[in-house]
Amino acid sequence: MDSINQQQPEDNVQHLAGEEARAQIKKMVEETDTCFFCTEIETGKPFSVRPMAVQKVDDEGNVWFLSSKDSNKDSEAKQDPYVQLLFQQSQHSGFLSLYGTAQFYYDKEKIKELWKPIAKVWFTEGEDDPRISVIKVKPVDGYYWDNKHGKAIAFAKMVAGMVTGQTLDDSVEGKLKV
Repeated sequence: MDSINQQQPEDNVQHLAGEEARAQIKKMVEETDTCFFCTEIETGKPFSVRPMAVQKVDDEGNVWFLSSKDSNKDSEAKQDPYVQLLFQQSQHSGFLSLYGTAQFYYDKEKIKELWKPIAKVWFTEGEDDPRISVIKVKPVDGYYWDNKHGKAIAFAKMVAGMVTGQTLDDSVEGKLKV
């Protein structure tokens, strides 16, 4: 039996590296505001996972978070800085998995730069809450699944494929090497 990729009339695998990988990461992360932040990602063991709000993604593809110094996440990532971030933009497209290292900062200026009013739910003393830590995840590599031409064209291709019985998926996927 042929794989779905072999049934595609278009090439749907595009591996990206360097500048292209960083641009893809920035585009996809900016289109969603949360991810699953995974720690203790040792092979053969269940890993720790929790939802996190992204504060910023910079031009280098680094993903920034506000966290709490006394959280399990901070403790786990300090013991083993290798983390996985899992993003989903919508039901049918925009999936991103990033693997990288977590770095911690406590700089008040960085906290102020990343601060959003909703953060007061977790940090009741505001930007000056002494429990705030900043986590920068520096991606090393990842994998993405997206669509090539936007949601409207992807939907039209799905409908056309259903009608004609052909695989007309508008997806694109590939490895990311930062």
